[in-house]
Amino acid sequence: MKKFILLFLLCISIMPCYAQEGQEPEFVGEVNLINGDQVLPLDKEFITIKTKASASMYIVGVGNIKTKINVEGNAASVRASQDGDFKLVVRAVDNNSDPLSIISIFQFETSKKKRTAELSSLATFGGQTDNKLKQLGFSAKKFGESSYLITLKEKPAGEIGVIVKNPNTKDEKSIIVSCFGIDK
Repeated sequence: MKKFILLFLLCISIMPCYAQEGQEPEFVGEVNLINGDQVLPLDKEFITIKTKASASMYIVGVGNIKTKINVEGNAASVRASQDGDFKLVVRAVDNNSDPLSIISIFQFETSKKKRTAELSSLATFGGQTDNKLKQLGFSAKKFGESSYLITLKEKPAGEIGVIVKNPNTKDEKSIIVSCFGIDK
């Protein structure tokens, strides 16, 4: 009887480890938000890339050109609290790569109809600046078979985007942004 009780207690203590692995997203590039005991898949959005020049660029040839990514809608349906203890689970091809090289987490600027993030800018006298996304710092740990458990270092209120790159693919077919919001 004692052996049975010990075996039962051992099985119960191991079960949360296996349950945690079940929270790994199904497909590469997908992201889940873990908030307490809730696991929520993030909204997946297609982006459009737009490049605009300032009026002075057209008139006198001096000015700025900005390239931005745009996502329709001003807010994601998945929400987290700024003071909450939430984490992200990001599914990658494998979890052997440096997560900072394949995962970008950034903050959007919002308007009434869309969310935008600046990718690059070019100024006549200032030169070109790439990768201007408002990147959020994070720490990551291996999670499950091929995912990362992400903890944000800062949690600014607003709309957040996550892009997962595939280091093994030479040409990405389309860019998908996983989106969620952080509320005060």
